[in-house]
Amino acid sequence: MNPGKLFIIAGIVLLIIGLLWTFIGRLPGDFSFRKGNVSFHFPIMTSIVVSIILTLVFFIMGRFR
Repeated sequence: MNPGKLFIIAGIVLLIIGLLWTFIGRLPGDFSFRKGNVSFHFPIMTSIVVSIILTLVFFIMGRFR
């Protein structure tokens, strides 16, 4: 695949993810813990969604190769 097309596809995917992240925010499966001055955020559901999206993108890119 041409590197130019790869960068265009990657940019479009990142734009879509950024827009979704802005409008959706935290997903229900994301855990946040606070105790005193310490806070811990574990975005498990966000990680799963991003993983699925990237898997689909790489699968589609592999088909057009």
